[in-house]
Amino acid sequence: MSSPQVLFPVFLVVTVLLLGAVVATGVKGRVRPHLTFVVITVASLLTTIYFAEQLGELYDLKAAGRITPIHLTLAKLATVAYLGPTVTGWLTLRNRQHKSLHFRLAMVTLGLTIAAAITGTWMILVAEPLATTPS
Repeated sequence: MSSPQVLFPVFLVVTVLLLGAVVATGVKGRVRPHLTFVVITVASLLTTIYFAEQLGELYDLKAAGRITPIHLTLAKLATVAYLGPTVTGWLTLRNRQHKSLHFRLAMVTLGLTIAAAITGTWMILVAEPLATTPS
């Protein structure tokens, strides 16, 4: 099996590309593909987070300094923010008057996700790798 050093960036890129597909299909009002991309993107995001956690265990994240608590805060906010577009998405399926609110909350969530991805990458780049013992 590949290491988190390989799988994390792969799934991060896949997730970002999928988020683009979510936005594109949502803006165009293509509901079925939008919902399909949402489900696939959430699965990819969860996989990315899983490999991010594994990757984090290979580094001294405290050595990264102030970026670590900033990233962790943004990551938690982004995760919670996904509830907004989820709820308003269901509401929009029933009543189109919620579409504007759904879009705004989705953009906030997207912004937080991108900020978490950038700060997470920054954190790993400046953190010290932990010494590993040969097996």
